[in-house]
Amino acid sequence: MDDPYWFGQIAAANALSDVYAMGGTPKTAMNLVAFPVKEMALTVLRQIIQGGIDKLKEAEVPLIGGHSIEDREIKYGLAVTGIIHPKRVLAKKTLRAGDRLVLTKPLGTGIINTAIKAKMVSAELTDKVTRLMAALNRDAAGIMAQFDISACTDVTGFGLLGHLAEMVCQSETSMQIESGKVPVLAAALEFATMGLIPAGAYNNKTFREKMINFNEGVPRALQDVLFDPQTSGGLLISVSRNQADSLVAALQDEGMIDAAIIGDISDDPAEKIWVS
Repeated sequence: MDDPYWFGQIAAANALSDVYAMGGTPKTAMNLVAFPVKEMALTVLRQIIQGGIDKLKEAEVPLIGGHSIEDREIKYGLAVTGIIHPKRVLAKKTLRAGDRLVLTKPLGTGIINTAIKAKMVSAELTDKVTRLMAALNRDAAGIMAQFDISACTDVTGFGLLGHLAEMVCQSETSMQIESGKVPVLAAALEFATMGLIPAGAYNNKTFREKMINFNEGVPRALQDVLFDPQTSGGLLISVSRNQADSLVAALQDEGMIDAAIIGDISDDPAEKIWVS
């Protein structure tokens, strides 16, 4: 992302997401900045920080300070503090057999960002993907709190399958994922077919491929998208089977039109992921 302001927005949304994924409410944030002050104009840094501040205002989270250092490479993030009742904390390794899996945002931002670097993406698609990454998971978390949830995480650098693998490890359960139901940005599939795959996707696949079994009918391009590293991706929610449809309907009613049921949790103790 080359636009400094949107870079700040996305970084802030990404930092806040960890608290939302645990069912918490963010309360304060502190900036963490590394910047090449001798090589780049300070106006760039001001725009980055302003983007973060504006996203925090949207989330109703005050910025209470921060820390900065001089570095050759720009780095910007936030340390976020939130609150939640100890008995309501959502972890990612507490899956419940019989639950269904719901994803709130479409996949493919990593692949499309790779295409953006190659100058192969229209201004319209760039804007769409930028706003998708900058969108808070606050509303999804608020809706999720009204349902019977056993586990939750947010989809970021490990990709969908990498984060599913994190959830299933040591859970004594397994997962069945219906690849055709996973929300995916159409352009990401097109670019994946062309071979525009970020290195992180290959790393994710190499790390977790022994846990994952693909049916022969799952296209290679779609497999790549399922490993695609996301920036500020959606929430990945394990919800009671009899409430899954209602959860998706509630998410879609609040504008998260891509929210979908993507699979199921079984009582198979093998801790495998089966993708059909």
